Amino acid sequence: MFRLLGALITVLFAIAVAVTTWPQFFRLEHTFPFAQIVALRGPLVALLLMAALLFLLLSLARPLRAFALAMAAVALIGGATGGAIMFSRGIGSGTLPAQTETSLRVMTWNTAGESTAPGTVASTAVAMDADILSLPETNALAGEAIAIAMRDMGRPMWVLHVNLAPEIAQGPDAWTTTILISPELGDYSVIQSSADGSSNTKIVPSAVAMPVNGEGPIIVAVHAVAPREDYMDTWREDLRWLGDQCADASVIMAGDFNATVDHMASFGVGDGQLGRCRDAAGDSGNGSVGTWSTSFPALLGAPIDHVMYSTDWKPTGSVVLRSFDQSGSDHRPLVVQLEPADALDSGAGVGG
Repeated sequence: MFRLLGALITVLFAIAVAVTTWPQFFRLEHTFPFAQIVALRGPLVALLLMAALLFLLLSLARPLRAFALAMAAVALIGGATGGAIMFSRGIGSGTLPAQTETSLRVMTWNTAGESTAPGTVASTAVAMDADILSLPETNALAGEAIAIAMRDMGRPMWVLHVNLAPEIAQGPDAWTTTILISPELGDYSVIQSSADGSSNTKIVPSAVAMPVNGEGPIIVAVHAVAPREDYMDTWREDLRWLGDQCADASVIMAGDFNATVDHMASFGVGDGQLGRCRDAAGDSGNGSVGTWSTSFPALLGAPIDHVMYSTDWKPTGSVVLRSFDQSGSDHRPLVVQLEPADALDSGAGVGG
C-alpha cells in the first residue's frame, strides 16, 4: 500500500514540476496560478534543488529510500531544466558595448510614480546616454521635470505622454505613461488611438509614438496590467494587443509588460516572441535577470520589464541596473543598446 501511495505521489509531483517549469507546453502559461509561478523561475529552481537535497537526505532512511530517491530525481530534473532555461536566456551581463554612429540606447523604468525622484531618473538616463526613455507610472509633470534636468545636463529630450483620465486632477500615476525621445531621432507624436484610449492596453496605458516625417522606428511605451487573478482575461488581451503593435519591421517596444517571455509564447509571429518582436535582454545575456521586485535579489525576481525589437534592429548589449534598488521604485531600470540590422550586416555599425 505504501509503495502504491508513494508511486502516486511521485507521479503527481512530476506532473506539477513539468507544468510549473514549462506551462506553455500544456497551454497553461496564461492560467492562474501557473502564470504567476513561471514568472518567478529563479525561486522555483531554488526550491526544486532544495527539495532534491532534502529527499536525498531522506533516502538515508531505508524504508523511504525508493520513494525519496524517485522524488529527488524528479526535483533534480525539474531544477536542472529550469536552471538551463535561465542560463540560456542569460543570468547577467553587466556592461554595454561602446556606442557607434548608428547605435540607439533605450531605457525603461517603471518609476512607481513619485517614489522615484525625477533627478534620479534624469541622471541615470544621461549616464547611460539613453536616446529613448519609456517610463510607466510617470506623470506629465514628472516627465517634464526629467526632461528639464536632462536638458540642463546637456541631453535635451522631447516629452510625450498618455493619461487615461486627464480630466481628473492628480489621478493615480499608474494612469499615465511617459516617453522621452531624443530630438536627434526627429519629431514624434503619440497616435490618437493611444491618446484617447480607443486602442490601447485596458487598465493602465501604453503609448504608440510615430515619427512625424515617416522616418525612424515606431516607439511603443508599454504598460500592461498585472496578472492578478481578477484581471487574467484583461492581461491576456493586453499581451495580444501589444503583439499586434509589433507588426512593422521597425518597432521598438519598451516598458513594464507584466509578463515574461514564457507568457508571450502564443503571441509570437515567425521568429518573434511577441508579434514580430524579440526580447533584447534575452538575446544579449540578461533575459533571466529580474526587474521586479527590488525586494529580492535579481536572479530571484521576475524579468517582466522588456525592450523588444523587430527585424530592422538587433541588440548588441543590455544591462539591468541593480544599484537603484533603494531609489523608491519596486522595478529595476533596464537599458539596451540596439543597432540597425543592415548596419551590423554590412559591418558599418561596428567600432564607430
